[in-house]
Amino acid sequence: RISISCLLPASWHFSISPVGCPRILNTTLRQIVVIGILAAAVSLLYYSLVVIRNKYGRAYRDKRFHRYLARVTDTEATDTNNPNLNYGIVVDCGSSGSRIFVYCWPRHNGNPHDLLDIKQMRDKNRKPVVMKIKPGISEFASSPEKVSDYISPLLSFAAEHVPRAKHKETPLYILCTAGMRILPESQQKAILEDLLTDIPVHFDFLFSDSHAEVISGKQEGVYAWIGINFVLGRFEHTDDEDEAIVEVHVPGSENKEAIFRKRTVGILDMGGVSTQIAYEVPKTVSFASSQQEEVAKNLLAEFNLGCDAHQTEHVYRVYVATFLGFGGNAARQRYEDSLFTSTVLKNRLLGKQTGMTSDSPYLDPCLPLDAQDEIQQNGQTMYLRGTGDFNLCREIIQPFMNKTNETQTSLNGVYQPAVHFQNSEFYGFSEFYYCTEDVLRMGGDYNAAKFTKAAKDYCATKWSVLRERFDHGLYASHADLHRLKYQCFKSAWMYEVFHSGFSFPVSYSNLKTALQVYDKEVQWTLGAILYRTRFLPLRDIQQENFRGSHSHWRSFSFVYNHYLFFVCFLVVLLSILLYLLRLRRIHRRMLRNSSSTSLWMEEGLPPQKIAGPL
Repeated sequence: RISISCLLPASWHFSISPVGCPRILNTTLRQIVVIGILAAAVSLLYYSLVVIRNKYGRAYRDKRFHRYLARVTDTEATDTNNPNLNYGIVVDCGSSGSRIFVYCWPRHNGNPHDLLDIKQMRDKNRKPVVMKIKPGISEFASSPEKVSDYISPLLSFAAEHVPRAKHKETPLYILCTAGMRILPESQQKAILEDLLTDIPVHFDFLFSDSHAEVISGKQEGVYAWIGINFVLGRFEHTDDEDEAIVEVHVPGSENKEAIFRKRTVGILDMGGVSTQIAYEVPKTVSFASSQQEEVAKNLLAEFNLGCDAHQTEHVYRVYVATFLGFGGNAARQRYEDSLFTSTVLKNRLLGKQTGMTSDSPYLDPCLPLDAQDEIQQNGQTMYLRGTGDFNLCREIIQPFMNKTNETQTSLNGVYQPAVHFQNSEFYGFSEFYYCTEDVLRMGGDYNAAKFTKAAKDYCATKWSVLRERFDHGLYASHADLHRLKYQCFKSAWMYEVFHSGFSFPVSYSNLKTALQVYDKEVQWTLGAILYRTRFLPLRDIQQENFRGSHSHWRSFSFVYNHYLFFVCFLVVLLSILLYLLRLRRIHRRMLRNSSSTSLWMEEGLPPQKIAGPL
């Protein structure tokens, strides 16, 4: 019999008698009902935990996946009316001109392990807020008092785009590169002094003495490395088993256990004049000699990108080396100078005139077949005609790598820590991309065997055929005749620098050549603003903690709120069930006592106590 009774708001009783049920079921019906309800409650709780976790876990993974896709289409105009947006300004003072970049980011999420989500500001027309002026700032070395007037248009441009109310909290960084490095220190100081004196008078930006400086090539390389890895999402934490991870021995904590985090990418950048390499060195390095150790100190950079100096999750050790004269154009110039000198010397010794007339040109294996070129030096002209021999070209230019027999060295005998080729990834920019894509149309994933075959075929193709293909627009739109003529040499140079200079095996398959990342050109200024604003999240974290001692509960995700709701629901349900069962027992006792009293009264006897169980 199941009975339900309630005393409030009015006394009522309701019971059901299970007719035809076996006795054993009647005697244990309460236990069966309780066990059944408990089993249903546990099943419901388990179902809610599994289903909701899968649902929101999948949504979270999809959200992270689409975050990178969003970077491709993230071209919306910046909402300057949003009070939670912060801004930062970086001026890149290069050798040929100066450019200003305006960045923005929302409030930090409060997690000290995450970096600021910085992106480039876009105007109402959805164009990046960037402006460039010429000449370079180094042109004012003799008149430093004019520098502030020179840079004023850039700052006025930024002031128009950053909301007026945000000016006083917007950091401004003026960072000078190659052009300023070659100036004497006294002239550098005079230029920076003028900026530090005049800019605060006319602009309200956050601009202190440390915000204007001449940065080294090493710093510039580190900033470029930070910018690329940030855009690729390599500084984020992950529990995804599909993500490539690497074991890292954090600098300064040799006695602690190694940590595992996302694998970062290295960068290779070959310009016209220089070539640069930068990559993380995850493990402690060893040196062949004390001299090598001394040199390595200038090539290894150790820094913490996190906002808390005591946290080691964002401590990185990065190797950065720049090689002047190893860019594509500079290398060709070195090659031609050597060719001219050696040919003139041979002609004197042998009494020949090779290359001195167009009828007897020097046969250059690094030019396409039958292509003609000239070298002019000291009023003399040397005539060249291509033979298009890619392998011979590689053999001739190998000595220009200036390799040494010392271990762990690269171009010019410079120290280079070992690269873990099986667990690494590199991006090649500038000439690495132009060499593979402009003519050969092989940009993207690099394959040494395919590249070698394509380069051989190109070099061995007659110049007249290449010109015809060029006229029909079969090459990249920005490829010109200069690219066509020197593609054979630059292909050989790029191949030798990568495989002989930096010692990457020909089987290496994790190099991607690219011009942009997610359809955006990534500047080193992005890495600079990331590094220099790394402590700003502390401000947001402290404000969040100040709002209440229970702010930790607000950080719980929507998923855990669902868990809490279901637990509370089940507790309330079980409490109601137990309360009803308790009322039923009390009611049955009252009925039993009242029926016994009535029986004794009908017989005219005083009520007696009923013996309880022994």
